[in-house]
Amino acid sequence: MATGALATAGGLLTACGTEGTAQSADSCVSEDTSATDKKLAFSNWPQYLDVDEKDESKHPTLISFQESAGIQVTYTEDVNDNDEFFGKVQNQLSGCQPTDRDIFVLTDWMAARLIRLGWLQKLNKANLPNVQANLLRSLRARPFDKNDEYAVPWQSGLTGIAYNGSVTGEVRTIDELLTRADLKGKVTFLTEMRDTMGLMLLSSGHDPSNFTEAQFDDSLEKLKRGVSSGQIRKFTGNDYTSELTKGDIAACVAWSGDVIQLSAENDKIKFVAPDSGLMLWSDNMLVPNKAAHKANAEKLIDYYYDPSVAAELAAYVNYICPVQGAQEKITEIDPELAENPLIFPDDATLNKTKVFMALDEAQERSYSTKFQQAIGA
Repeated sequence: MATGALATAGGLLTACGTEGTAQSADSCVSEDTSATDKKLAFSNWPQYLDVDEKDESKHPTLISFQESAGIQVTYTEDVNDNDEFFGKVQNQLSGCQPTDRDIFVLTDWMAARLIRLGWLQKLNKANLPNVQANLLRSLRARPFDKNDEYAVPWQSGLTGIAYNGSVTGEVRTIDELLTRADLKGKVTFLTEMRDTMGLMLLSSGHDPSNFTEAQFDDSLEKLKRGVSSGQIRKFTGNDYTSELTKGDIAACVAWSGDVIQLSAENDKIKFVAPDSGLMLWSDNMLVPNKAAHKANAEKLIDYYYDPSVAAELAAYVNYICPVQGAQEKITEIDPELAENPLIFPDDATLNKTKVFMALDEAQERSYSTKFQQAIGA
């Protein structure tokens, strides 16, 4: 995610109360006017699209799409937080009303919630040939969208370990973060349950993509010991970045996108794939119910899966590019970016990744409550 998005990459569970009325394709029928109305509305996170160096109000790839497709795009950076955005659209989607958006971009766990509620339109794969051909294998058949019917990754990222080599030696494992004496009080974990608990499950020998309540509790007890011993200084959003840069914290659970930016300014700051594995997350393009320009939206989604376009986008945003073939194309823009493992992870790295298990409403409430109590939130 872009700066500002990272602070709430997974967000916290929406305050207690009903999520809203579930819908289905039968209960909420959407009419597509794309054939006669050549426009669409696209909501995204801030700083998550390429900009013209001379005019930051212009987005070169989006301009090219509009010119080639003949579709006018209203682009708005109004997704600042998953839960906040859910609040913006909850009443409309629960009531089968238009949100005045044809695409919005939300993180895996929120995409899973909207799929569960029946608030998204199923995508027509025949309109997505580039997606079918070029979506990374590691991002197919994810637990919350097993048939790849609703969510197409915009950008992805990794959750692992970062450390500042100016104040500590290399850190390879989550257990080191939790027990190494020289790190005591100089470690932070993330407030996002799926990132922190995903790594905790891995370090405890469990599978974050398929775990039991007992395994979650086992991993949570391990985290609690790190809290009670004073090993963990605190839990953060992306505000860990300034403290890591200053050396106030020595090591932390971190997002790869942050670390690319930090390491560009300080080569002592390193991102590490924990020996037990990494968490992989994505922000996804979604088409909501009652979006009136679904086919137009599918054209835009597919456009960004052209490797040349994806490379141009990746060169600006510096997150994991979900498009096969973009790595070769980006060498024409910046050869160094093509070699950056945090933008183009190799197969060995991707094979170490897990996507957090899709949760039903009861599980989400239970696990989030337990986690919040454990971290003192």
